[in-house]
Amino acid sequence: MTIRENESLSRHTTFRVGGLARFFVEVTTEEDLKEAVTFAERRALPVFVLGGGSNVLVSDDGFSGVVIHMATRGIETNEVSANVAEVMASSGEEWDAVVAWTVERGLHGLENLSLIPGTVGAAVAGNIGAYGAELKDTLLWAESLDQRTGLVRRFSRGECEFGYRRSFFKTSEGRNFVITRAAFALNQRGPLNTQYKDVRDRLAAQNITAPTLAQVREAVIAIRRCKLPDLSRIGTAGSFFKNPLIPHAEYEALAARYPGLPGHDEGNSLVKVPLGWVLDKVCGLKGIRRGRVGTHSEQALVIVNEGGTAAEVEAFATELARTVKEKTGMDIEWEVEKVGG
Repeated sequence: MTIRENESLSRHTTFRVGGLARFFVEVTTEEDLKEAVTFAERRALPVFVLGGGSNVLVSDDGFSGVVIHMATRGIETNEVSANVAEVMASSGEEWDAVVAWTVERGLHGLENLSLIPGTVGAAVAGNIGAYGAELKDTLLWAESLDQRTGLVRRFSRGECEFGYRRSFFKTSEGRNFVITRAAFALNQRGPLNTQYKDVRDRLAAQNITAPTLAQVREAVIAIRRCKLPDLSRIGTAGSFFKNPLIPHAEYEALAARYPGLPGHDEGNSLVKVPLGWVLDKVCGLKGIRRGRVGTHSEQALVIVNEGGTAAEVEAFATELARTVKEKTGMDIEWEVEKVGG
């Protein structure tokens, strides 16, 4: 295990911003992880666990503690029944590589989550979702190291306390745990999830009426590439804000003011409102720029950074939230996690 001092975190985040980490440790084994946690504990330093760096905004002031970069690898599978396989993946595995691995083996369940950047551990913690699917739909369990005791605990799906873009691991108690491995129950015969309109439209445009597993993955990848910036060229964390969940009565009032406002019934008298539509159609904020920071030309929910600082990104995000509040009365919440500062 190598410990580096004063490592620039801009090299490790997709936003391409961030100051120095006092200490930076890349761990490839569970023993490395335990050693890194002990190193931080002995120096009474805070710990931040970094995956692919795709859903964080690191302060220009950096992080005055120990950044643990999860680089553990490994994917394996066990047959649970004639139709179900258990796929286990280490937390440092690239998420989309795991999805590709399952699709190549004809295992259904993760394909709608194709091309989402980041690692398995971060995917579990954030309960990633897209195109009618969420990670919680297939998760069996997640193993995590308790930083306080050094013991590994297995959390069932219920114990993970999944919600919209959240889990137990995002809570103050849950942050004591570092996800090390996760398992998913995947079906060997389907069914395929093609209910999301964008997916249906993409397949229809290709005259595909009975799609294969690979074709659904390809459709999702094509949709994402059309809507989202290329991470190899532009700094971004993808969707910056969560889609707001509002009471049904509040949604009806907004829909009366803004005809065509989409909304998805989430139960419990709540409606999920697509914030990208609001930012674009209500606020006119798609494709705008404030210096070196702006919203993506194809998706207003995505903030892009072309050479700006973390402070510039945060100021721009604050402006977007203020405009949404003024126009709609909705308070919107970051999906991106702020680190340091």
